[in-house]
Amino acid sequence: MIRSTLNWLLFVAIAASGWLSVPAYGQSPADTVRLSDAQLDSLFIDEVQDRRTPDKVLHAEPLYIDLIRDLGARKGEREWNVGLSLTDNLRYDTYQALVEYEWAPANRLGMEVELPFSFHQVTNREPGPSAPSSGLDGLKTAVQWSFYVSERHKTTLALGYINELKLTTYGQWATGPWLKGNQFNPFLVAARRWGNRFHTLIYTGPRFTRYFAQNEWKRQLDINTNLHYMIPGTRNFVGLELNKEIQASGFTMVARPQLRVGITDQLLVGIVTGIPFNRDQQRLSSFLRLIYEPGHRHRG
Repeated sequence: MIRSTLNWLLFVAIAASGWLSVPAYGQSPADTVRLSDAQLDSLFIDEVQDRRTPDKVLHAEPLYIDLIRDLGARKGEREWNVGLSLTDNLRYDTYQALVEYEWAPANRLGMEVELPFSFHQVTNREPGPSAPSSGLDGLKTAVQWSFYVSERHKTTLALGYINELKLTTYGQWATGPWLKGNQFNPFLVAARRWGNRFHTLIYTGPRFTRYFAQNEWKRQLDINTNLHYMIPGTRNFVGLELNKEIQASGFTMVARPQLRVGITDQLLVGIVTGIPFNRDQQRLSSFLRLIYEPGHRHRG
């Protein structure tokens, strides 16, 4: 199943690569030839940064560890996300789905509500206990405040907080409480654009999970680093996301090469492949994100 899914993602990526240089702003091929890459970059950056207030810097943001609306969000912006993933966990495969709604109630303030689902299928490839229960994992709510936005330095800094109520799966409600724990996740984001095309971003913060029945805490530190290259004059990019976790049990890291392609002014598709550096618990994974921004206009 993993191999067929990855083959499908590779096919989509190859097909999408042909769209990465699609002319922006409704230009004809002849117009595009006459415009240099620098002019295309300037046109698109002007569309995002310079035609509205307050200041906002164009950043390529990661696809797997998604931010809470854009950095430097402007009041009224909103976005729907649907994500689908498949992970090989040695003993079982995990199918995950998520539905997110993000909006900006005020300038530079983003908020989010997310419903994450998980479904597990035992593979019997490795001995061990049965797979976790399937169903709705919890309810996530989040807030993000961009406290420093500098178009001159092409830099944005933001603070945020994610809270997730951990739910008991539907089939276990009869034997225990429906709420099994709570997760607290404050974080810091630092993003910078280098020139017009290269983007770097660091997302880091501790994660504390309290499980009520066991009266115990689980702690870890997330350090996510990102490098992206944005195709001139478009919102399309290719990049690499490195997700690192430090726990009492040790250090894990997953490399996630990715690409994002704009299908219409309002619809984007993100494709991600996960390659773990520690393969004692999981192998390859794949992730697809659909991004819909109602009311947005990106053409000049």
